[in-house]
Amino acid sequence: MLICEKKSMLGLKLPTDPRWVNIVEKNIEEILTDHAYCEQKAASTAISLIVSFPEYTDLVIAMTELVNEEMSHFKMVYDKIIDYGWVLGRDRKDEYVVKLHKFFPKGGSRTTQLVHRLLYAALIEARSCERFRLLSENLEDKNLATFYRKLMISEANHFTMFLGFARQYGIKNEVNKKWQDLLNFESNFQYQLHFYYLKLINE
Repeated sequence: MLICEKKSMLGLKLPTDPRWVNIVEKNIEEILTDHAYCEQKAASTAISLIVSFPEYTDLVIAMTELVNEEMSHFKMVYDKIIDYGWVLGRDRKDEYVVKLHKFFPKGGSRTTQLVHRLLYAALIEARSCERFRLLSENLEDKNLATFYRKLMISEANHFTMFLGFARQYGIKNEVNKKWQDLLNFESNFQYQLHFYYLKLINE
């Protein structure tokens, strides 16, 4: 079991600024709504992989289990929203995911397309794991901190699963290079987000 105590274990090139937690503390309702939809989208990603690549039996089996897990996480987050006396808000475009998905060129062989989608999924899970660790360590609401600690472990396992499948189905050396290139690309716009967070904190 991988626990994302350090960004190096996940391969991330740039850590999230810890002061990001200050923004979260001021916007718990919005963060939980965004989180709920992220779990739903993760389930949708798993379903899409099943539909698009049904010939990969071990992938289909793993994604079937993942759909159930992600939707159980959706319910957990939704229950938190209800516990706080709120309702689920509307979904918003995830600019992080939109930007990330622009990195690899469209097209290519089916295997190439699969590898790219698996690498995207691995990085999204890695970044989620890293941010959940920050929340688990720094949130003043200790109940919510414990909640994110548990989810952090799941995200770490999903990260290793997606990256493992990418290396299994692709040519390992090529996959590793693509992974490093994607990490570098992600770190560049994470650097830009760093200044955005600072602006919000100082407002």
